[in-house]
Amino acid sequence: MEPFARFGDLVATDLQEVSHDPACLDGAGWWAVVHTYEGAFTAARFGRVETVVGRAPRASPGIEWRPIPRDAWVSSMTRAQYLNAVEQIRAAIAAGTVYQANICRVLAAPREGRDLRGLADLLARDHPAPHAGVVMLPDHGLEVVSASPELFLRREGDLLESSPIKGTGRTSADLLDKDTAENIMIVDLVRNDIGRVAATGSVHVSSLLRHAAHPGLVHLVSTVQGQLRADAGWVQILEATFPPGSITGAPKSSAVRLIDEIEMAPRGPYCGAVGWVDADARRASLAVGIRTFWGDAQRVYFGTGAGITWGSDAAREWDETELKASRLLAVAAESAAFRGHYES
Repeated sequence: MEPFARFGDLVATDLQEVSHDPACLDGAGWWAVVHTYEGAFTAARFGRVETVVGRAPRASPGIEWRPIPRDAWVSSMTRAQYLNAVEQIRAAIAAGTVYQANICRVLAAPREGRDLRGLADLLARDHPAPHAGVVMLPDHGLEVVSASPELFLRREGDLLESSPIKGTGRTSADLLDKDTAENIMIVDLVRNDIGRVAATGSVHVSSLLRHAAHPGLVHLVSTVQGQLRADAGWVQILEATFPPGSITGAPKSSAVRLIDEIEMAPRGPYCGAVGWVDADARRASLAVGIRTFWGDAQRVYFGTGAGITWGSDAAREWDETELKASRLLAVAAESAAFRGHYES
């Protein structure tokens, strides 16, 4: 398999180099980036980047996907374990340790020779997402296919922007006061993160609590912007903002410690960052690695989670993780059943 990356209409080929140092993003060239939740950073510089507007966004024509039946997936947490984890977070909130934390589980299915390029094509056709991405670096152990709806960081010159998602329902009517409170808490966290690398007084919330519809569900989304300081490069940007606040919690440091104690499997690219950086143009788009599949030699993985606050109902939070996973797993199963159910 030849290495390549695809983000929307951009297709990158002709791999030039791979770096594990974020400082490379302040140099030259166009880079595809995968930053795992645990902190492993990989950037691949490609020599050819083409825009394919008007052409079918096939990752690799002729590659067929072998479906994964829904019952082939095994969760890192059972329902009972997840409900217990929610109560652990609520106890930590009562104790004043955190205000909220995001608890995730990782699903795994046998790889059995499946080619993730075929899955990428199915997702592009059946589950288009605003921040979708594919990064295939097989010689470097990276195969990531993301249908992310969430912007982690966008850069346009000195302008830095983040659009955290908190609050999920099948429709807008499902969103609760708990979802609004959760979103506002994370907006404050993201304002603080961006403020660590932004010019004084430049950080502002340009959009608060808008409803964003995606296939099968609705999210609450806000946007925070700031002007980068002259001395802030990519090392400083990622140190200030990673991992994304929406998939950790508040305060971030305490939430991360709780997540490490409670979760039962590494998140990997899920809940990390997947995207591209054009160092020459000083432009970038990095998605939060949610709604994301990845693979190793033995298994295909998919992550799902929910943000927990004091107002959380444990059973409802489990149901939210099921809702977030359901459509994507239906696509991976090549099931036609989801189309009428979720798109009506």
